[in-house]
Amino acid sequence: MEPRQRPPPMSGQNGEDKRSNSSKKRGNNRGRSRHGGGNRNRSNRKPKRYGGPSKASLEERHAERIAEMDLKANKRFDSSERLMGFPAELEEPRTFNFTWTTNPVPLKDEEALSKQVLRRGEFGWLDDDRVDELAQIVKNHNMNLDQALSLRSALMQQKTVYGHGRLRSRGKDMLRLYREGVSVVDISQRFDGPPMNVFRLILAEMRWSKTKIKESLREPSRLKERERTEFEAAEAADRVSNVDQGESQEKADLFEDILADWFEEQGVRLRRQPEMVREQKQELGRPVRTPDILFLDHVYINERPVAWIDAKHFYGADVEFQRKKMAKQMDRYIEEWGSGAVVYRHGFSENLFMPACTLLDANVLDLNPLDSTD
Repeated sequence: MEPRQRPPPMSGQNGEDKRSNSSKKRGNNRGRSRHGGGNRNRSNRKPKRYGGPSKASLEERHAERIAEMDLKANKRFDSSERLMGFPAELEEPRTFNFTWTTNPVPLKDEEALSKQVLRRGEFGWLDDDRVDELAQIVKNHNMNLDQALSLRSALMQQKTVYGHGRLRSRGKDMLRLYREGVSVVDISQRFDGPPMNVFRLILAEMRWSKTKIKESLREPSRLKERERTEFEAAEAADRVSNVDQGESQEKADLFEDILADWFEEQGVRLRRQPEMVREQKQELGRPVRTPDILFLDHVYINERPVAWIDAKHFYGADVEFQRKKMAKQMDRYIEEWGSGAVVYRHGFSENLFMPACTLLDANVLDLNPLDSTD
């Protein structure tokens, strides 16, 4: 037998090996699958929806729990055990019905403003020019300047919390720059983190203990000259993580008083937060469940039972971090007394939802005493 010979290569029009072409084609296809196909998928991918799930879908999903907590609010005075915050001698509750008109902010307007109120490396109080710029921007949306500034605060808080791990991972780089003479404020802008958080991370990289950092920032006079200078500059440039929150708390307390006064003027009996704080500290050693208002009468607002109310001196944004933090706090009150309400001084997003919570704005209240302090 003659030895078998390999057949001659089959050539195309250009004399190229068709098997080679097949290999190239497979390689090209693999390349398109990895790169072209991936890009095509990314380009077709819908952008992430702003805010949480639609309010309508959440109301449907939580309908059973809402009904259960509404019933609990209605039956709270019939409990065999005295509920937290109720006086030992409880008079027969009366019933009050209020119509409370609200004006929620459309989600599309909140989303549009969310892209313009916060810039990279911007964590401090805004200068007049930037405030004026935002004042012009809000004219094109169904939000006012106070709401936009409060939305900015919510977004800064979320960015700070969710970005802390990323910031901490760059601690050594920040310390190196600090030792090279770069200021904390400049470092914070470079790494897009709150100046005071950056300062704390730098001190931690310098092997300062948590206790030493905490005590030193409480008494900055104990710091060496450079650290004291850096602390003062960082504190002034940081609205999120700064030490002094006194002014905001003072306004929040006044807003709570205005709200409680309004209900008492309508004849509703209630207990205020300071009373419950003192009582629970004495009985339990610490405050456990202390809404701003606990009603001792049946109160219905917009035909919904409201056993308690919490007042918030900010805008109720549909921002994940704020929403989850709020819901966790309200759940403690719902578990004890049933459905309640939250009143936002600067209004709230139309898509904001918390089960068994009626959301209200401050439209019916006289805020002149509060406005005079702004």
